[in-house]
Amino acid sequence: MMEQKNLVPKRRFKEFQNTSAWEQRKLGDLLENAYQGINTAGDKVEYSESGVKILQSKHITSGNITFDDARYLDRDRYSEYLPKYVPNVDDILFANIGTIGPSAVVTEVKEFLIAWNILKMTPKKESNAKFIQLQLQRLNIKRYFESVTTGNATKFVNKDEMLRTQIIVPEKKEQSKIGEFFANLDNLITLHQRKLEKMKALKSAYLSEMFPAEGEPVPKRRFAGFTQAWEQRKLGEMMEVTSVKRIHQSDWTDEGVRFLRARDIVCASKGEEPTDYLYISQEKYDEYSRISGKVKVGDLLVTGVGTIGVPLLVTQEEPLYFKDGNIIWFKNEKQLDGNFFYYSFIGESIQKYIRDVAGIGTVGTYTIDSGKKTPIQIPSYEEQEKIGNFFKQLDHLITLHQRKLEKLQNIKKAYLNEMFV
Repeated sequence: MMEQKNLVPKRRFKEFQNTSAWEQRKLGDLLENAYQGINTAGDKVEYSESGVKILQSKHITSGNITFDDARYLDRDRYSEYLPKYVPNVDDILFANIGTIGPSAVVTEVKEFLIAWNILKMTPKKESNAKFIQLQLQRLNIKRYFESVTTGNATKFVNKDEMLRTQIIVPEKKEQSKIGEFFANLDNLITLHQRKLEKMKALKSAYLSEMFPAEGEPVPKRRFAGFTQAWEQRKLGEMMEVTSVKRIHQSDWTDEGVRFLRARDIVCASKGEEPTDYLYISQEKYDEYSRISGKVKVGDLLVTGVGTIGVPLLVTQEEPLYFKDGNIIWFKNEKQLDGNFFYYSFIGESIQKYIRDVAGIGTVGTYTIDSGKKTPIQIPSYEEQEKIGNFFKQLDHLITLHQRKLEKLQNIKKAYLNEMFV
């Protein structure tokens, strides 16, 4: 057991700074009771089209409960499972079978049952549910539960092992203060997550409405002043579709001209950084680009292997080279507005074409030949610019919301480290 003098967090609310140290307790000592959920197989539960929802471990993320895709128990059988499998406000739900580690506190009165892979824990009156859940969340982040997991085909942390888990706690007032602080922070994070999801859904809706549906000459939604039908072309008729002279692994360097692989483009599309950056020397770039040409602003690079059909719009003048065969190069030469070109590529029409030509099987490819035959519907250049700028600004807003969300998540992470022992 830790020495008592060490059981003090780095950051503490002012009113508790001169109070006693925290204590190490077994989780079971902080609980009134704990029940595993319904054994749906053993109890021969028959699901229904409606009724009372049955929560599975997959519906719990750390701090949140979602009922998406939950199955139902007929309401006539609901009373058979009261109160053992029916959570109340301030009960803690912990995923301990299959999916292990996520936890959440029940915060509102709602009729539902818990399935066999959830452990329901009811805290004693002298314990704060949110505080305990946060300690479980910290243990999950530290991968503690992996060390006490058993089972072969289905992994689990059994109930007795959970009840023996060591939790470090202060007095109830301090627990409640910390719990309230993080509950407010979690609510703020959830609010930003919903805003971000709403913005992404809005973008998806606009992509379907501002580009023509299959077989249609015009989109459902247009900017004022544009009435002409769009023209359907094949990209190979409008521009050169090609690749570059091959770079060998022995030519890779730690600095110089950025060298892109398909996975780097996929990372960029998700707003992520690659785990490793690759480069080639300036001399090698100069030599090879005299043969293949240079990538220019407005060109589109599209993944041809792995996650296929993911585009990257070149927006900067700085030199760039890429892996031949893995990436298809559309030499735009201002035939299309760059932003319009990019958003056309992520729209359903072109993505469906890519899926169709990729072939059946686990390893689909998007080739130069397929790239040349890729159909695209285009309006006037002026309308292209309007559409491209609209989606560019929308993506900028999505990025801002993403950054705000990440900032809040990082703040929570820092406070979890500093406000607990």
